[in-house]
Amino acid sequence: MTETMIAVIGGSGIYEIDGLEDARWQAVESPWGTPSDEILTGRLDGVNMAFLPRHGRGHVHSPTTVPYRANIDALKRLGATDVISVSACGSFREEYAPGHFVVVDDFIDRTFAREKSFFGSGCVAHVSVAHPTCPRLGDACYTAAKDAGITIHKGGTYLAMEGPQFSSMAESKMYRAWGCDVIGMTNMPEAKLAREAELCYASIAMVTDYDSWHPDHGAVEITEIIATLTGNADKGREMVRRLPALLGEDRAPCPHGCDRALEFAIMTAPDKRDPALLSKLDAVAGRML
Repeated sequence: MTETMIAVIGGSGIYEIDGLEDARWQAVESPWGTPSDEILTGRLDGVNMAFLPRHGRGHVHSPTTVPYRANIDALKRLGATDVISVSACGSFREEYAPGHFVVVDDFIDRTFAREKSFFGSGCVAHVSVAHPTCPRLGDACYTAAKDAGITIHKGGTYLAMEGPQFSSMAESKMYRAWGCDVIGMTNMPEAKLAREAELCYASIAMVTDYDSWHPDHGAVEITEIIATLTGNADKGREMVRRLPALLGEDRAPCPHGCDRALEFAIMTAPDKRDPALLSKLDAVAGRML
């Protein structure tokens, strides 16, 4: 057993966790750069918690410039065991309406301007992201949201686009034809990096609007989207508040193997590994290196 630490990466509109005891913001140094912001830590119902605003307080990072590697590395260094992403998204399905939440369980990665791995020349590794989220953690989020009275859907494919512009009509229709359910700009490479760091990862999409495919999309006012975003943030905090009771203080090995993702992934022979890269991997891959 290890001690649970639930880490929440908050997207647009979510900048804190309510009710934290011994709450303090702390800077965490990472060899992968400076994280998006200081990390808020504390305890909630006896469980260690950490909160990182993905875009930084005041929303200073675009989806492309978010320091994804530094963020995941910093959370791992703090002792995070379970990472929950909450982010604003558009919907490709009529029944996934604004104000609803979706437990994402798969991704299509269309980003192209981001560093996507901790590994590379000098230490090559290939982890599986066939199932990129942790079902155990996703189920806990689903239960917490239902208990909070939130309309939440279990299962959905998230199209990760580069941004910062939103989709064209043709792109939106194409992604719908591909079978995508929601669209956002930030869960990739975040989910891939969490897997490389052997962290359980769950993604909760908070629907703010229908993407441009919807016939009524043009009639939606930005004020309506902001109002939905604000309401979603309140719901998101209510969901998070219920997670410690569901996940508990003690953490057993993940039944899905998320915390053992590097077991057979590192390909480079020990005598060929780059010491400089290995030193940067001390938190992410220290268990194996």
